Amino acid sequence: MPFEKTATIEKYRTHEQDCGSTRVQIALLTERINYLTDHFRAHPKDNHSRRGLLKMVGLRRRLLDYMKRTDLDGYRQLIDELGLRH
Repeated sequence: MPFEKTATIEKYRTHEQDCGSTRVQIALLTERINYLTDHFRAHPKDNHSRRGLLKMVGLRRRLLDYMKRTDLDGYRQLIDELGLRH
């Protein structure tokens, strides 16, 4: 992967041992989605990867919905930090 997974985990974790909380999962998915979006500019006919991208977008949407239900303030903060919902 062209992005640094460890740096993303360290930036968005809530405590020292956190590597899989909802915040971290959403941040990692966003990094992968952004990478694949750029990938499709160079490879527009890569439909197999496009399917994976759509699955990731759906998973991120479900995680964001869950976070919105359980932690509204954290949801709003994460949306601002990641630059989602322009």
